[in-house]
Amino acid sequence: MKRCPRCHRTETDNALVFCRADGTALISDSGAVSADAGTVKFGSAPVVNEIETSILPHRTDADLSRPTAPTTVLPAQSTPGTTRELSRSKRSKTVAVIAGLIAIVVAGSAYFYLTYKKTRAIESIAVMPFVNESGNADVEYLSDGMTETLISSLSQLPNLSVKGRSSVFRYKGKEADAKAVGKDLGVQAVLYGRVVQRGDQLTLSVELLDALTENVIWSDKYDRKQADLVALQSEIARDVSSKLKTKFSGTDEAKVTKNYTDNTEAYQLHLKGRFYWNKRTGESLKQAVEYFNQAVAKDPNYALAYSGLAESYVLFPNYSVALPLECMPKAKAAAVRALEIDDSLAEAHTALAIYHSNFSWNQPAAEKEFRRAIELNPNYPNAHHQFGVEFLVAMGRFDEAIAEGRRAEQLDPFSPVIGADLGTIFGRARRFDEAIAQLNRVLTVDPNFHVTHYYLGIIYHAKGNYAEAVAEYRKALALNADPWVKAQLARSLARLGQRDEATKLLGELQSASARRYVSSASLALVYGALGDKDKAFAWLEKEVAERTPRSTMLSVNPIWDDLRDDSRFADLVRRVASTKMD
Repeated sequence: MKRCPRCHRTETDNALVFCRADGTALISDSGAVSADAGTVKFGSAPVVNEIETSILPHRTDADLSRPTAPTTVLPAQSTPGTTRELSRSKRSKTVAVIAGLIAIVVAGSAYFYLTYKKTRAIESIAVMPFVNESGNADVEYLSDGMTETLISSLSQLPNLSVKGRSSVFRYKGKEADAKAVGKDLGVQAVLYGRVVQRGDQLTLSVELLDALTENVIWSDKYDRKQADLVALQSEIARDVSSKLKTKFSGTDEAKVTKNYTDNTEAYQLHLKGRFYWNKRTGESLKQAVEYFNQAVAKDPNYALAYSGLAESYVLFPNYSVALPLECMPKAKAAAVRALEIDDSLAEAHTALAIYHSNFSWNQPAAEKEFRRAIELNPNYPNAHHQFGVEFLVAMGRFDEAIAEGRRAEQLDPFSPVIGADLGTIFGRARRFDEAIAQLNRVLTVDPNFHVTHYYLGIIYHAKGNYAEAVAEYRKALALNADPWVKAQLARSLARLGQRDEATKLLGELQSASARRYVSSASLALVYGALGDKDKAFAWLEKEVAERTPRSTMLSVNPIWDDLRDDSRFADLVRRVASTKMD
C-alpha cells in the first residue's frame, strides 16, 4: 500500500508512483501488505524503482507540477457536457457565416436584377388581341382594329421586333399567360388590353407584362369619349413605346404616334375594312372594299383607307372575285393616291409592287416598290412575304424567295398564309419534301386553312402521289368552294383514271363561269389533264390576255408540266416576259 505524504491519500495500487490528487510522489506505508498474512507495513523511504522510470523520464526533483501526473498516468478527458458545448458553439458560428454569405448573394442578386430591370430595353413584344368586354359583338371590329393599329404603330420602331397580327390573333378568345406567349413567340414582353364601349363612352385598360417573370411592367386605364378615339390610339402607342425603354429618335416617335385622319367616323370605317380584309375570303374582301370606300368618302385625304382599297383589289383575282382587267387598275389608282398623300406607307408600296408584279409585268418597277416598302418598314411581314412569293419566285430566284419567306415567318410565325406560301415557294423550287414538311407544320397551327391543303395537293401530285393529292383537294374544297381548287382536283382525278368525275367537274366550272369569275387557267388545267391540248392552250391564251397573276408563274409552277414540252407553252412564257405595262 502507498500513501501521499502531502494529502495523506492512500493507494492500494502499488503500480502507482504519483498521487492522483496532487501529483506528489507516493511513499510505501510502514505496514506494507503481506501477500501471505495480509498485514500492512509502513516505511518512509521514497520510491525510486523501474516503474517510476518507465512511466516518466527520471526527475531529480520530487515536486512535479500538477498537470504532469494526469497527462502521463491518466490523461485528462473532456466531460460530455464540455464536448456538446464546443460543438454547439462551432455550429452556431458556421450557421452565422453561411447566413451572412446567403444575405450577400441575395442582396447582390436583387441589386443586379433591379438594375437590369430598370435599364434593359425591351427588344421584342407581342400585342395580344384586345378583349371586347362591351357585350356587343358588333363592336368586335373596334377591339381587333385597335390591336392591329397598335401593332402597326409599334412596328415603326427600328429596334423593336413586334410579332405580326396572325401570330397573336391565334390566341384570340383563349386564356394565354404571358410566360407561355413569350415562349411560343420568343418575345420579352406581352401587352394585354380590354375594351369597353358604353354609348359614347370608351374605356380601355392595358397591361404590359414581363414574359419571363409575369411581373407587371406598366398598366393604365383610359376613359375617353368615342369622339376621342383617334387621339386615344396615338396616346396609347406613345405610352407603350415609352415603357419599352428602347432608344428611338424624334422621327421614330412621330411615326409611332402618327394619325392618318382626324375624322373618328373615317377611322372606325377603316377599322371595319381591316376587320373584313383579314378574314381573307372572296365575300369578306368585297365587304372590306365597301368600308374603305366609305372611309374615303368621310375623309378624301385618308391615305390608309386608300391603301386598304389597293390591298383588297390586288387580292381579288386570287380569290376569284373579279377579273384582273377589272380590279387591278383600281388597285393601282388607290395605291398611287395613297402615296400621293403619304409616300411613307409601306402597305401602299407593297400593293403597288403586287400590281406591277402580277398585272403590269413590269418586274423592275415591282422590285423597286417591294424594296421601298421593306426600307420604310423592315418589320412589315406582308412586304417580305409578297416579295418572296409573288416576285422572286416568278423570277426564278428561289434562294432569295425562301429567305424572304422565312423572314416574313419570323416576324409573323403563326400566320397560316405566310407559312403556306413558304411551302409553295419550296414547291416551285421543286424541293418537294421540304415543301411537304413546311405545309404539315402549318397544319398543326391551323388545320382548317384551306390554302394549305390545296398546296399540299399540288405537291403530292407533282410527286406522283395522286390519291393523296385528291384527298387534300377534297379537304380544301370542304373548307372553301374555290373554282381553282376544283380544277386541281379534276386534274388529279384524271391521272388516277377517274375521267368521268374529272369531266363532271369541268362542266361545273364552265357553268360557274356564267355566274362568277372563274379563271381561264382553271379550264386550261383540266383540259390539259384530259389530254385535249388544243383547248388547253386556247384557254391559256385567254389567261395571258387577261393578264392574270398565274400567267407570271407559267415558267416555274409544276402544275403546267403536262403542257411544258409543247412549243406553244414556251411562246406564252416569252410573251409574258416581254409585254410589260406602266
